[in-house]
Amino acid sequence: MSLVDYNQLLLLGGIAGFTIFLGLPLAAVRSVSSRKKGFLNSVAIGILIFLAVDVFGHAWEAVGVDVSQSYAGTTSFSDALLAILVMFAGIAIGLLGLAWYETRFMRGASLRNPTALTEITNQSGYGQQKQELQIVQQVEAYRLSMMIAIGIGAHNFSEGLAIGQSYASGALGLALMLIIGFAAHNATEGFGIAGPLTNVSEKPRIRFLIIVGLIGGGPTFIGTILGSLWASNFVYILFLALAGGALLYVSMLMYNVARGQITNDILMLGIFLGLLAGFITDLIVTIGGA
Repeated sequence: MSLVDYNQLLLLGGIAGFTIFLGLPLAAVRSVSSRKKGFLNSVAIGILIFLAVDVFGHAWEAVGVDVSQSYAGTTSFSDALLAILVMFAGIAIGLLGLAWYETRFMRGASLRNPTALTEITNQSGYGQQKQELQIVQQVEAYRLSMMIAIGIGAHNFSEGLAIGQSYASGALGLALMLIIGFAAHNATEGFGIAGPLTNVSEKPRIRFLIIVGLIGGGPTFIGTILGSLWASNFVYILFLALAGGALLYVSMLMYNVARGQITNDILMLGIFLGLLAGFITDLIVTIGGA
């Protein structure tokens, strides 16, 4: 395969990651009611849940291959054991790591902390209390959006690895189909990142949207490069499991916030539509034989 083909692969891998920017403009929408914003957030939750289930499934499938080969005697028992340990280590890093990160570096008043809001109400006048509450809500929305971007970035790195490793194995057609499918997925992932920002009173800064877009979409390009140069099943499992744990964590955060915005039936409808969007876009990848 020529160098031109490889450069084209990297270009398409970058495009697959940066379609995430297509969903980010939702964060600038302000002409919608609080009820509609909650519904949009619930759709984003559905998308994130689908992604978490999807990456866990792929990671466990890869582990199953190693275990099956070990049982058949084609690989060593230590390889199978290592694959299992890497799987659960990745989940721990993604799930518990984000919990530690939030506790250690994102302290302060939170929408998930009713005591903090009660103190604001008791210690402040109505006007000041309303202003401080808006600040708390804005900070929480930005934190949540950033954490979603981090989780999606880990997920997209594993997607980039899949693209690069398909190229490295000579399956260029499969690599191109993966690029198309992941590009469609990433467009909906941008929607997931933007969801919490629809709750802030002011439009988010363009600089912040660019940063979260790079964090969420950039790893696809990086993974494409690394996957095309060096293939490792253990690294692939690790980042899939890490992404799944991270996506599960931020999904629960968003669910907790959405419960206070809309009724449960509307919340479930939004989650259903988000899951539907995930399954439909995943069909494109399935068509490619992934």
